[in-house]
Amino acid sequence: MLRSSGLALAASGMIGTMPLSATGKRAVPTLDKDARPFRVSLNTSTIRGYQLPVEQQIDLCAEAGFEGIELWVSDVEAYVKQGGTAEGLGRRIKQHGLVLENMIAFSTWMADDATQRAEGVQKMRQDMELTAKLGGAYIAAPVQGISTIERQKLPEYSDRYRVILEEGAEVGVTPILELWGSGALSQLSDTAAIAIGAAHPNASMLLDFYHIYRGGNAFDSLKLLNAGVLPVFHINDYPSSIPREKLQDSDRVFPGDGACPFDRVLPILHQTGFQGAFSIELFNKSYWDTMDVRTLLKKSYEKTVAVLA
Repeated sequence: MLRSSGLALAASGMIGTMPLSATGKRAVPTLDKDARPFRVSLNTSTIRGYQLPVEQQIDLCAEAGFEGIELWVSDVEAYVKQGGTAEGLGRRIKQHGLVLENMIAFSTWMADDATQRAEGVQKMRQDMELTAKLGGAYIAAPVQGISTIERQKLPEYSDRYRVILEEGAEVGVTPILELWGSGALSQLSDTAAIAIGAAHPNASMLLDFYHIYRGGNAFDSLKLLNAGVLPVFHINDYPSSIPREKLQDSDRVFPGDGACPFDRVLPILHQTGFQGAFSIELFNKSYWDTMDVRTLLKKSYEKTVAVLA
């Protein structure tokens, strides 16, 4: 249609007139908040090394320009233990105009041991109730309590995931099955199989650029997913100088500073319907040692936006 109407020629002429940067390359356009089909958010693991109280994490996140936030359950529990309320913290999030994208929690809801699994389900229920009080709708559900995925047990793993999905449905919070590249659930195919096998309308997955690569998965496999059901996607980068199998969480770097092929993968996610939040998640100790928290947040936001643009 563009070719037949002549608009393609007009567009090519416009591209030719874009200003050059100081390096002689075409200037990269900025991506205004209103023009983005997704939010740019912060996983507070990125600033965890500063050991800030949760209310300060929220304030600084908003100050840096982020549109959403992921909080750790342990930080909220510490706040409540000191006399605060989850509802009050939820109001603080809303007053800043932030979306509580997801809560970061850990429990043994997938454990093979029945007693350990029951305890994990109970802890997950408590964490989801806390999330609901904050006004959140999603909570991370990483796999703990098993050392490896046994393919013949995939239907059983799906049953275990369905248990916490049903618990979450009662309180209005969805646990998102999380892939860990160095954990038991490291394969995208296994993650999808467990989520699909749960046969629950709320089933979803929490994916991460670093973890997909660390687990040896192919980014092209994302073409097979309906990204429209993914509420949040962790964004980060990884260096090419370290062998994939030896990468650690602390090796993650700012988006665009590593080897992740964002120019190929981001369009896949967009084309498959992703409209959630790209939430930056880092654990880089060298950043904590060399930057103050505001500098780190500023760089995190700006580098994420630049990659998306």
